[in-house]
Amino acid sequence: MKRKSVIVWFRQDLRLHDNEALYDALKAGEQIIPVYVFDKRVFLEKTKFGFPKTGKFRAQFIIESVQDLRNNLRALGSELIVRVGKTEDIIFEIAQKAKTSWVFCNRERTEEEVEVQDALEQKLWSIGQEVRFSRGKMLYYTSDLPFPVTHTPDIFTQFRKEVERFIPVREVLPTPTKEDFQPITLAIDSGEIPSLSDLGQEPILPDARRALDFKGGETEALKRLHYYLWETDFIQEYKQTRNGLIGGDYSSKFSAWLAQGCLSPKLIYQELKKYEAEKVKNDSTYWLFFELLWRDFFRLIGKKYGNKIFQKGGTKLEYDADLKENKQLLQIWIEGRTGVPFIDANMKELALTGFMSNRGRQNVASFLVKDLFVNWQMGASYFESILIDYDVCSNWGNWNYIAGVGSDPRENRYFNILAQAKRYDPKGEYVKLWLPELKNIPADKIHYPEKLSTKEQATYHMHLGEHYPKSMIKMEKWV
Repeated sequence: MKRKSVIVWFRQDLRLHDNEALYDALKAGEQIIPVYVFDKRVFLEKTKFGFPKTGKFRAQFIIESVQDLRNNLRALGSELIVRVGKTEDIIFEIAQKAKTSWVFCNRERTEEEVEVQDALEQKLWSIGQEVRFSRGKMLYYTSDLPFPVTHTPDIFTQFRKEVERFIPVREVLPTPTKEDFQPITLAIDSGEIPSLSDLGQEPILPDARRALDFKGGETEALKRLHYYLWETDFIQEYKQTRNGLIGGDYSSKFSAWLAQGCLSPKLIYQELKKYEAEKVKNDSTYWLFFELLWRDFFRLIGKKYGNKIFQKGGTKLEYDADLKENKQLLQIWIEGRTGVPFIDANMKELALTGFMSNRGRQNVASFLVKDLFVNWQMGASYFESILIDYDVCSNWGNWNYIAGVGSDPRENRYFNILAQAKRYDPKGEYVKLWLPELKNIPADKIHYPEKLSTKEQATYHMHLGEHYPKSMIKMEKWV
């Protein structure tokens, strides 16, 4: 029997399609009250190392996503209640006022999110109400896996082999229609969606060089999915192009929408299977599924090990004692002033757009940890702040991986930055795009400016130490 009113607490699931919390709420309640809270702790506080927890690029993306969710709910005759403050207090207050029966939400698994869940649950119990948890982030349901979460294999390849061939991906849940919603009768202000300045952020100056003009929301996510598969067939070459550096189409760029739950991984999988049946099935279509598996794997490792993924020793509980919390070196790395062009170009792109390719992320992370010997947690914390597509488990899991304290069968993983630069930016086009001071240097010397003679520097109108910094490290070790 349906109860009169229930709350749907939207979190990192800012969509109507394949949203289990919303689906469950519509089955249980006659009147649905959708709520989103811009939690001050997430949007106004700082990380352990002093970075804004949510930087301006992701904050703007979330603002756009919330606005799109509100528009889509209004089109169905509903509304999205928006507030700024402490989530558990605000939802408790609405629950009291509306005399709801339950609060439905998709469960999060990392510490800060769990603390909010637990605090809300305690408050609701005091008035005889409950939180009903669903799952909304993963491709697979944990209950379908051939092992309990605590026994998740520590090596990705083993996880993949145990899962991909034997466990089916469940069907996408239906998108609700107008018939599913009743108008909200509760006398409650819908609330204003905050601006960047309301959240203490500086305005964004769009950079024409950016890989993609990321716009938040389910509407844009579905457009991107359709574009990448059906309009352009770019998916057919994904495996060959995914390590690209320039432009919007060398990879799917789904990550930002996945991170905020504007796009369901199950829907991506469903469209992939449809595409394979109707057009082409090849290594590239498989590889996008492969990346979704990595995403699930990192989330399961986060569930298995909890806060260990944030600690210096990671899931291995051991670390390189030589890694120091050197703020000066960290800042040089952040600002792209290391004197290593491939690193500096990637860091400039990140600082100016909030995005960096996966190939770039691996290289700059390796450089910070293995060449500058800076504590990897500082780099992960900066990424948490700046990335438009930050996902807690994927970010910290990848940094664990690069730092050698996570799930990686190879000991002492290390990137030869010069070899990587020559392989993935052979003509120096990416470096010249983000470091225009090096635009005159020929391709065979662009990645190793230290080798330029004084005469060559004059010829190319670029003097090391004046127009571009000298390298912080001896690049000879990469030759």
